[in-house]
Amino acid sequence: MSEILDEQIPRRSSVLDRRLLLLISAGCLVPAVLAMFQEYLQARLAARAPRWQDLVFSASDWLFLAVLTPIPSYLGTGFRFRPGRRISALAAHILGAAAFCVIWSGFGLGLGWLLHRYPAVGPLWPAYLNWTLITTPFSVLMYFGVLGCVYAFSYFLQVQEREAYAARLTAQLAEARLGALRMQLNPHFLFNSLNALSVLVREQNITGSLRMLELLSDVLHQVLSADQPQNVSLAEELKFLQKYFAIEEVRFSDRLRVHWNIEDRVRLAYVPSFLLQPLVENAIKHGIAKKADAGRIDISAKVIGDHLELSVKDDGVGLKPAYAEGVGLSNTRERLRTLYGNDASLTMTPAAEGGTEAIMHIPFRPKTP
Repeated sequence: MSEILDEQIPRRSSVLDRRLLLLISAGCLVPAVLAMFQEYLQARLAARAPRWQDLVFSASDWLFLAVLTPIPSYLGTGFRFRPGRRISALAAHILGAAAFCVIWSGFGLGLGWLLHRYPAVGPLWPAYLNWTLITTPFSVLMYFGVLGCVYAFSYFLQVQEREAYAARLTAQLAEARLGALRMQLNPHFLFNSLNALSVLVREQNITGSLRMLELLSDVLHQVLSADQPQNVSLAEELKFLQKYFAIEEVRFSDRLRVHWNIEDRVRLAYVPSFLLQPLVENAIKHGIAKKADAGRIDISAKVIGDHLELSVKDDGVGLKPAYAEGVGLSNTRERLRTLYGNDASLTMTPAAEGGTEAIMHIPFRPKTP
């Protein structure tokens, strides 16, 4: 999986180089100032006046390090210690460290010659060789120090890119799963509505059949709309639910009563579209439809802490001990798990006065009017 992500993550080496080089170059100002300050204090402690040549040499030697940072930066980007390339990467960095040492010591020698101070003392080549040997340990340390910064910064950006890419993949996967669940949910609702219509047709209830067709056409226009958003306001969800109840009232005539108890402030809360319909359908199918007399369904919504509580309660016959959830409730649980993880819940409990109550908790996310 990591190899796939490495191939998909966009390369930002040029951005890395610019940002890192600016950072290291700015960092070289600190030791340059400290070295110049050290030279000044040593002169004062030795009871002599500081020579400007010594101050310039101490500061310039560090500033030239900023000029040399492209060497380990470029080699660090192009030659990484990866399987199958470790030997070539090691050879490249050894050569890079050697070049780093030679150039830095050459700059020190040239600057000393211009300023008439050490290390430009004696014949040129012996002085150059002597100064190179003196500065090699520190030069190698600085080369691999900059190289370590390159690798650390590169891995930091790569981790950021990988996390962002993984988040995009997770969002796309969640969207695909929700799409598949909706494709299950919508036909499930359609089939139940058509079954209700077929019952009216068999009973030769022309008025009820025409009313059912009119309502069903209006509801299906919304259910099967291609641009239906995943999240809607609770007010929109309740408006759809009222249309659904109108269809069921045609089927049950005066046997179905609906009571609404909705707090005003929750009407603008974001909820997944078609969230309550499976709960209402379950209440009608397993509660109201099995009663001989009229039944009641209570729909309530309120805020508890930072969560929105949605409840669908019926006064039907209640759930049997061997009751198994159907497609609608299973899909609803899966949608909640996909959208909110462990921050949402759906429970089915016996109602105090008989029947069943479905209680759902989701994060309360108000929608700006």
